[in-house]
Amino acid sequence: MVKIIGGFFAGVTVIGLLVYNFAGSLMFREVPSPFGVEETVARIQQNILNAGNGWSLSGLRNAAKPIEADGGNVLPVLMIEACSTKYSAPILKDDSLRFLSNLMPCKISVYKKNDGKTYIGLMNAQLIGSLFGRKVGEIMGHVAADQAKFIVFDASKPAPAMIKGGSGAAGGGAAGAAGGC
Repeated sequence: MVKIIGGFFAGVTVIGLLVYNFAGSLMFREVPSPFGVEETVARIQQNILNAGNGWSLSGLRNAAKPIEADGGNVLPVLMIEACSTKYSAPILKDDSLRFLSNLMPCKISVYKKNDGKTYIGLMNAQLIGSLFGRKVGEIMGHVAADQAKFIVFDASKPAPAMIKGGSGAAGGGAAGAAGGC
């Protein structure tokens, strides 16, 4: 009996350590980009605007700017903010789910690392959505499918211009005309 209880606790400990070590890499993804930071941002922005499903751009933030303003030195980090009212409305209309508004707008970060390469950081929307039940899981599954399209680039096409500006700088039509979720 002692061996069974000891084995159970050893198993729980091993599983706990695995979750602790790998949870971050399951919840977030990092994808290398073949382009520089600004071109990657511009291509993602264009893909969002062309995605349909109510997607619009709600902002572009330079996460490195406040650090630089404090006298620090950091490699470029730009955060694209986008939202789809098609996906956000069912969550925001439901009192029991409204706390998930802190996941909105959808953020995609584009940054440079010390290796000189550009990377794209994304939340694993499907996995995170599945943690909150069937309704949210289904909605976030659609978000994840759209996000996958946002980071597919056609290198044969010229880069579009990067859309600069704060929240609401560029709407993707009537669905996001107010500048986000």
